[in-house]
Amino acid sequence: MKTRGTGFVGYNVQVAVDAKHHLIVAHEVTNNGIDRDQLTSMAKLARTEMGVDKLTAVADKGYYKSEEILACHEAGITAFVPKPKTSGATFDGRFGKEDFIYDAEKNEYRCPAGERLIWRDRTTERGLKLDRYWSSQCQQCSLKDKCTPSTERRVTRWEHEGLLEAMQVRLDLAPDMMRIRRQTVEHPFGTIKAWMGATHFLTRTIERVSTEMSLHVLAYNMKRVIKVLGSDTVMKAMRA
Repeated sequence: MKTRGTGFVGYNVQVAVDAKHHLIVAHEVTNNGIDRDQLTSMAKLARTEMGVDKLTAVADKGYYKSEEILACHEAGITAFVPKPKTSGATFDGRFGKEDFIYDAEKNEYRCPAGERLIWRDRTTERGLKLDRYWSSQCQQCSLKDKCTPSTERRVTRWEHEGLLEAMQVRLDLAPDMMRIRRQTVEHPFGTIKAWMGATHFLTRTIERVSTEMSLHVLAYNMKRVIKVLGSDTVMKAMRA
């Protein structure tokens, strides 16, 4: 299942597309302009509509949120969502968090200079339990200018960070996953937007817009099924 959200004049349309036949298996119209909170709900909706127990959900980086990826894992849904590049250190040309290697057995990080960043404390931010690590050798380090302008470089680790790391490994082992996602889910959006024209939705209020979108999805899926199965097969199925 591939998922995508897009804005339609004040509304955010979420669509889940079957990777095999490119059919829209689930959709939802919301007033929430942020995709980050939509991954799990759309994946569960798609799984229900498809009548399957296991599901692989592929989404773009706009859906990346730690809590949503954890929720997918707990629901038995395998997620593929690339992490957006938001590190200020990387933007400034310094080492990013990915340059620090975590040792699960010792519960510590190894920095690019080979020093140990040991566990120091645990805090809670926005409901997330975070562990903090740093080294006491930063002031003497020859790579400090490439690492941090602060007294020491601190690395923060979420209690479920291992899930995010495992997902990144899956992405690294499937380098074509995002290209396949674009080929799968962008086609329905492009087709439906072309049908709508520049005005997009002709109605207002969330209820009417949801109904209008449902009609567009129905028309798209009917044309797609005819393309896949042929008109004769579809007509026979309708008569049965």
